Amino acid sequence: MPMIRANGTALYYEDTGGSGAPVVFSHGLLWNSSLFAPQIAVLKDRYRCIAYDHRGQGRSADDAARAISMETVTEDAAALIEKLGLGPVHFCGLSLGGIVGMRLGIDRPDLIRSLVLLSATADEEPYKLKYKAMAAVFRMLGIRPVAPAVMRALYGKTALSDPARAEERQEWMLQLTMSRASIWRAANGVLERECIVGELGKITAPTLVMVGDEDTSTPKALADRIVSAITPAKLIVIPGAGHGSTLEQPAIVTAAIGAFLDTQSGAVRSRGAAAA
Repeated sequence: MPMIRANGTALYYEDTGGSGAPVVFSHGLLWNSSLFAPQIAVLKDRYRCIAYDHRGQGRSADDAARAISMETVTEDAAALIEKLGLGPVHFCGLSLGGIVGMRLGIDRPDLIRSLVLLSATADEEPYKLKYKAMAAVFRMLGIRPVAPAVMRALYGKTALSDPARAEERQEWMLQLTMSRASIWRAANGVLERECIVGELGKITAPTLVMVGDEDTSTPKALADRIVSAITPAKLIVIPGAGHGSTLEQPAIVTAAIGAFLDTQSGAVRSRGAAAA
């Protein structure tokens, strides 16, 4: 199992290798690196794809902190990129991973070539009390008692109601209920994050923002705030998708990410040719 020591912890990661430009994939709370499996399966032919699990989640090392802060997971990501000698990278993050991407764009622009932000927000948690209550249940009883409510927060009505996707929903539920008992530590870090909207103007990397039209956890209004604050940003709304768009509408999301990355790689080559 590939692990790397970074920022005082052990992070699980997967690396497709190859000579293409590196793309780092950063998952959301309650998921793991498999969140981007549909995208990596397509993009690995022309990009070096690296997906990792956050501290306290997936197969990465646990943490004893009451809350695994956004600052900590951002420092973890920076250390991973540096340890693997990847920077600058295209950074693709969903939800929690998107917050990490924005923070890297603000604090470590030397590591970021471009950003893809899915179902992300730069605001404080708008449903803090509701999700704090859920996190308390996680801590006392585990995730199973609130798993149905969490599923409704993670996925849109289209994916949750389609009879043909019953097997996929079972897989999503299984992964959710198999979350480690200490997942509340990571949840606390997400819920206690600070608003960074005022800092987004520092981001200079080209940015693609994507949001599902059925996303109730980070609705389009929050995506609009990001796009309006980052000058080189554009927005794509994903039809029939909630918070987990990479799994709900994988073909649409993969095509959009691929087109954006190809454009950025072409721009880099053009600049290199002009300099020569």
